[in-house]
Amino acid sequence: MDREALAEFLLRRREMLQPSDVGLSPGVRRRTPGLRREEVAQLATMSTDYYTRLEQQRGPQPSPQILAALARALRLTSDERDYLHRVAGYSAPDRGAVTDYVRPGMLRILDRLHDAPAFVVSVLDEVLVQNDAARALLGDASHLVGLERSGIYRWFAHPESERGRYLESDHARQSRSLVASLRAAQGLLGSRSRAGEIVRELTARSPEFVELWDAQEVRRRFEEHKVLVHPELGEIEVDCQALFTEDESQALIVLTAAPGSEAASKLELVRVLGTQVV
Repeated sequence: MDREALAEFLLRRREMLQPSDVGLSPGVRRRTPGLRREEVAQLATMSTDYYTRLEQQRGPQPSPQILAALARALRLTSDERDYLHRVAGYSAPDRGAVTDYVRPGMLRILDRLHDAPAFVVSVLDEVLVQNDAARALLGDASHLVGLERSGIYRWFAHPESERGRYLESDHARQSRSLVASLRAAQGLLGSRSRAGEIVRELTARSPEFVELWDAQEVRRRFEEHKVLVHPELGEIEVDCQALFTEDESQALIVLTAAPGSEAASKLELVRVLGTQVV
């Protein structure tokens, strides 16, 4: 690990970004160029103290997960992301594998979506980044680790807690859709990938999953219209639009409702109140 190179790179990249580049408000008069350390820490969901120690060459070797979060926060290109990993003492990530890295162009679009719930997911239904509106509507995904990050895994491993966001009449369709998308992901990534690990874990614990997996359905798409169930506001009808990356490894999902509808009012209420209980 080259602490000096890592610290210098983080500092320069931070100085090159403005709050508007990452969807933040400029706020009061700023004394230093670029983003503040606390803003980078906020974007990367880490403590300001931890990030500060990295810039001051005092921190421990950051994990690949921390580096992925920093690459998103600093809007690094693929080449810059690879350099960040190398100076931190790791090989560059495999660009063909499932990764937490989100391209800057996708993040710029997400930064400009404040009113509508929006988030970026991987082929394994892992939420990589989400805006405040999505966090308020669907919950904060940043604390999830391991296989629990996959919405496919949680749907079958923890049905009692995960399926409440959908109408019971929609559970069977959602189960089929998730299994079909997992088979598509395993076909892309291979049986030794994280997709294969999810298949093995769910095969051991969910008869429902086994039955659907044996059906050999393959499909990766998002329903254009769905009904979500909010714990306080009840049913919310939303339209779902998906913007895929060129290699279709990630998708930006945006949820909207018809203007003037009851659902639109509920989405606005959720956005304004955030994660507070209504």
